Parts: sequence; C-alpha cells; structure tokens
Amino acid sequence: MKAITKEGIMELGSLIKNSAKVAVVGHMHPDGDALGSTSAMCLYLRNFCGKDATIVLPETPADNVSFIIPEGLPCLCWDKEPKKSESRILEADLVIQLDCNAFHRTEGLQCAMEASKAKKVLIDQHLNPAVESFNLVFSTPEISSARELLYWILKELSVKENAEGCATSVASALFLAEEGACPSAIEIGTALMAGMTTDTNNFANSVFPSTLQMASELIASGVDRDALLQKIYNSYRENRVRIMGYMQYEGMQVMENGAAYMIITREIQNRFDLQEGETEGLVNLPLTIGKVRLSVLLKEDGDHFRVSVRSKKGTSAQQLALKYFHGGGHENAAGGRLFIGPDINNADEAENYVKNALNSFMQ
Repeated sequence: MKAITKEGIMELGSLIKNSAKVAVVGHMHPDGDALGSTSAMCLYLRNFCGKDATIVLPETPADNVSFIIPEGLPCLCWDKEPKKSESRILEADLVIQLDCNAFHRTEGLQCAMEASKAKKVLIDQHLNPAVESFNLVFSTPEISSARELLYWILKELSVKENAEGCATSVASALFLAEEGACPSAIEIGTALMAGMTTDTNNFANSVFPSTLQMASELIASGVDRDALLQKIYNSYRENRVRIMGYMQYEGMQVMENGAAYMIITREIQNRFDLQEGETEGLVNLPLTIGKVRLSVLLKEDGDHFRVSVRSKKGTSAQQLALKYFHGGGHENAAGGRLFIGPDINNADEAENYVKNALNSFMQ
C-alpha cells in the first residue's frame, strides 16, 4: 500500500515514543469511521504504548453510533465542553487527526488545531489532504476508510515497536489469530470493524480486496461481527423506520436521466423528531431501482444542506460532489454541502439547484 512506507512507520513510531500527551481528533458530525478510527487509535496509545491519550471531537456522537467508543475511554466533545476540548489539543505534544483531510473539517476545534505547537499526524482516505498542516501524512483514496488505513498502519507499527522492545505488540495480540487475542486488542478490533461496517454500508460500497482481508482477519481474531450488526442495524428508534418509509413514498424524486434525489427539510426533521444519525443509509435506497445510477440526499442543517451522494459503478458520485457541492470522497460514495447564501438564496431553492445539477451532470 503506497500510503504506508517504511520511513513513515518509523517516523510515526518515533513520534509516539517521544510523546507524553496525545489528542486524537475526528471530524464534525462524527460517523462510524471517525469513531472507529479515533477509538482504535486512542486504545492503542493507552493500552499498548502507555500514553495519556484522549479522543477530541467537535460534536457529540449520535446515539446510534456512540457505542463505538468503549465505555471509560476518555472523550471530549467541543459542543459540550469547548474549553476542555481546546485545552486538550493545546496541551498535547502529539495530535493525530483521522478521517478528515484538513483542519476546517474539525469546525469548532479548528482554531485550537491551528494554534497547537504539537507534532501533527494525518491518517485519512479523502482527496486533497492539507499536507502542509501536518508533520506526517498517511493518505490514499485507494482504500475503504480511515480505519482500514489505520489497521494496516497498526500492523506495521506494532512490529517495529515490538522489535524495539516496546510494550506487548498489538499485532501478536490481535492480528495473529493463532496466538489468541487479548481483551484490549479485541476492543481495538471491534472499533475498527464497527467503523468499517458503517462506512461501507455493510460492504455495499467502497470495498477493496484489502477491505475484505481486514474483515476476515478481524473476525478470525475474535471480533464478534454478529453483535456489532445487532447494535448498528437493529437498535433504532421507531422514528427512524417511519422517516425512511415517508421519504421513499413522499420524498423520493426519480428523474428520467437515471438520477434520484431526496430533501429532508427542517420541517420534516421536526415532524419526525429526528435525531442525528437516524437518516443514515437512506441515500442508498434509490439505487435499488434498476434505472437509478445516482442518488443524492440533502438534509437541512442551519445555514446549509448536508449532501450525501451514492452511485453505481460507471457513474461518479465523487465528481458530482466536487463540481456542485464543495465536496468529494470515493468514486461511488461522496458528500459535500450546499450553502444558503453563496449557492442558493434560501432553502426553498435547494430542489431547483439539485435538479439543474443532476440534469447537467447526467447528460
């Protein structure tokens, strides 16, 4: 994997070895990938390297994915504890940012990230990483997710650290199944598997051969995937089921050009008393229609709409997000934003904007 080099692994090992206090940072609206990768990294630093490590997030995770952070693992959320969150970053001598390619994606934490004098490491799979902001970068879009990239990094990193006499190797504890996995390593593997499952929509998109290899190794090591699936997909509130049905019947618009779109306005969110994360996966449903090749979901959020884009092979979700929604991502799974003011005059104009964008893009 070209993102992981011997020199990079050696430098990361040195940065960890010489650090005392570490902040592990994720993005705004933390999803399964952000929570899985930050949890795994923090667990590794605390349990295998003896570091004072804490997860720092811009926003409190949604209820349906909050279980990914193991109970007792230190986690600060800027929306609830802004001063503590910022102080943790400013006091750290090492900051590791995962699943977001630039400081601005940490939103409320951006100023602290920019002001921090710590060494900074980026581990991410998105396009156009802000390499100038970091001392060390592991980045490639040719992988399913940040936590898959982290998985391969940890395998290499633990071997190097073990050879230098560091604490018990996470590789021997987890990744060599025949040795038997220890509880601390199982926690890391569970966080990684949870993130992988949510970010690939249970292996429906952005799946590479390495993704399936990672999943196989984690299951062989003792990670309980069945229990994870129960928590991820069978523990929603009734509101989730009702909004999914409503949007498919009333809100889904299927165009003749092979595109479909749905818009979740603030009014709809209030009507169904929606909580963060309860529309996860909705954007994928129009793709079950044979003629639909591209699906777009807009969700109103203050002064903008959050945009999710999914597509079938041969149609680029990534290019649509880049061209029309200030975004990016994988070829068939991407996202972005539509801003009220710069892009459209008011929320009522969102539908015309999306229709025009899809008509132009699908020509």
